[in-house]
Amino acid sequence: MARETNPSFMNGVPELLILRLLQQGEMYGYEIVQAIRDRTGASIALGEGVVYPVLHALERDGALTAQRKSVNGRSRIYYSLTPSGSLRLSHLAATWTSLTHSIQLVLNGNPNGGHHAPTLS
Repeated sequence: MARETNPSFMNGVPELLILRLLQQGEMYGYEIVQAIRDRTGASIALGEGVVYPVLHALERDGALTAQRKSVNGRSRIYYSLTPSGSLRLSHLAATWTSLTHSIQLVLNGNPNGGHHAPTLS
C-alpha cells in the first residue's frame, strides 16, 4: 500500500528543512536527502526528485549559493545559505511555528482559543 501523503499540507516543508540544514553548514544534495531522513527518524523521506528542484529554486532566488568542489576524487555541488536565505528561513520557521501552534489548539479541544485544555503528553 502506498504511503499516505498530503502534498498541500507538506508544501513548504522541504524548503524549510533544507534551509535549516544549510544554516548549520554547507552540504551537497544527496547529503541533504540523507540528513532529512536521519534527523526526522525517517518520518520524512524526501527523494532527490524533490530536494534538487527545491535547491535549484532556492539558488535562483538567491537564498543559496552553489559551489562545485572535488572531494576524494568526486565532484559535488555544495550548497550554502546566503543572508537572504537566513531571512527566508526565519520567516518560514515563524510561519510553521504559528501554524503548528494553531493546529495544536484544535487538537487539544481549543478551537476558539478560549480556555486551555490540558496539553497532550
